[in-house]
Amino acid sequence: MIEPADLGPVNLESTATIIARRLRKAIMYGTLPPGSQLTETDLAARFEVSRGALREAMQRLVQEGLLRSERNRGLFVITLTPDDVRDVYVARAAVERAAASLILRRDVVRAANQLTAVHREMTDAAARADYAAVSDADLRFHEVFVAESGSARLARMYGTLLVESRMCIAALESTYRLPGEVAEEHGALVEGIRTGDEARLFELVERHGTDALRRLTAR
Repeated sequence: MIEPADLGPVNLESTATIIARRLRKAIMYGTLPPGSQLTETDLAARFEVSRGALREAMQRLVQEGLLRSERNRGLFVITLTPDDVRDVYVARAAVERAAASLILRRDVVRAANQLTAVHREMTDAAARADYAAVSDADLRFHEVFVAESGSARLARMYGTLLVESRMCIAALESTYRLPGEVAEEHGALVEGIRTGDEARLFELVERHGTDALRRLTAR
């Protein structure tokens, strides 16, 4: 039987959207390191796409602040300064606090269960002392945290912040926390959601961000 929804528009991703996602990932994991120049001809050939679609994708990343344009030179991956790192975490704290407030007004049990699954991955990675897997689970945890707020706009805003956060971790990995400490701190956030104590959850979110910023900007 055909439902009315089956006759609605088909939501297909554009080529530019797919390219933009791949470029974000390449920037996030250092395949395109900070300061590197994006060559239009080379990337179009590697992706096997038109230069028009590539330009559209790269312009999206310029708007998101992940690429910078230099007149008569081209596009470059941004290089994060300590001030940039601080700004990233100030923005993250604002989004996460808003998300925490919304989570407590929705399905708390569902949110806690979703986050517990990611926390389990983080705990397993910590037991293996797999720093890369821990940091990936760390960012995924926060992505799920914001997604569980139910706000598409908060989630969209947070997407760029997560790319920049991964860049922070990659650039300043020597100051990153021990895997066990990361897992323990995120476990406290899950419990904060389960208890439904807004003041306590806000405190945990604030402390988590402040501690991460202090370590990442340590010199």
